[in-house]
Amino acid sequence: MEPIQITNCHVHTFTQAHVPRDFPYKWTRLFQRVPILIKGIAWVVRLLGQEDIAEKLDRLYRFQQEAQHDEQATVLNNVKKHYPSNTRYVVLPMDMTGIGYGPVEEDLRTQHDKLHEMAQAAEPKGSVIPFATVNPLSEGSAQEGLRAIKELQFQGLKIYPRMGFAPDHPVLMETVYPEINARKMPVMTHCSRGGVQGREVFDYTADRFTEPKAYRPVMRAFPDMRICLAHFGGQKDWHAYANGEAPRGDENWQVQIRDMIGSGDWPQLWTDISYTLFHFDDYIPFLRLFLLDETEAGDRLRSRVLFGSDFYMTRQEKLSEKAVCFRLRNALGEEVFRQIAQDNPEVWLRGTGNAGVNFATG
Repeated sequence: MEPIQITNCHVHTFTQAHVPRDFPYKWTRLFQRVPILIKGIAWVVRLLGQEDIAEKLDRLYRFQQEAQHDEQATVLNNVKKHYPSNTRYVVLPMDMTGIGYGPVEEDLRTQHDKLHEMAQAAEPKGSVIPFATVNPLSEGSAQEGLRAIKELQFQGLKIYPRMGFAPDHPVLMETVYPEINARKMPVMTHCSRGGVQGREVFDYTADRFTEPKAYRPVMRAFPDMRICLAHFGGQKDWHAYANGEAPRGDENWQVQIRDMIGSGDWPQLWTDISYTLFHFDDYIPFLRLFLLDETEAGDRLRSRVLFGSDFYMTRQEKLSEKAVCFRLRNALGEEVFRQIAQDNPEVWLRGTGNAGVNFATG
């Protein structure tokens, strides 16, 4: 077999300059200024025998260390250490203004411009694939996102409805999606009960904006637009599935995604395994069964799953990027790993081919 060219379809390089001043709580400002305090508290907690709490604090410290970097390129270089030199990275920015946690130091235009510079300087050429982001809650965000698409030649769109907007928000449906659809570009969207949530957004509302079936109106309006529901429903729903529990609202998003893709009714619906698979031992047996399923629904699912990690959010976890990647490759086998890490990303990014699977029309 030829060597695999991995495409990590879900990487973040934003820094503390792109995070609101008071996120997630006002008191965390102290940790942002003096992150070593987290290490000190962890040491004390460990002395008291609270190893679980100490471990969580250690993870928070690693996350804060990554966020403190001044440049996006520094963050990217840290993830590149875990992958072969020919790996490509889909880099997803965030617009966290307008979600109720105070001002953001660096505006979205500057974040996009610096991401563009990083992509232009990347070695090897083409290894950084920049996506634009749009937050309809933020004034001017849609126009800035379209500028990045049109002028900076960004190659896709990232949205994050959990911050407080529906995926069929009028700004997206009338202004943004038509341009993305006309350019045959992919969309990446957050699909997990965890993550960034608007300060005034209740869990119920955030879930309604984020759940897989919330994208049906979008897919009906733009049936050819390739939409990836990141995180395959998220850790909470994978945990509920693995333990025979009902998740919040009784509808398991992991199951919803598998059913929607497997049905063949939504041929341009995708998902990725970012962050969720960092709880590797708990969930890999299930993912392996799903992806090795030889039914027609299994074939469809296997052709629509993307490899992604969610760096640098994963800095909160024990396993490194390299460890997860090698374990995943070993568990799934070379053929299936090649499909989700090399072949499927190419189809999703470029819209070329259909990975050899016939979908029913929805």
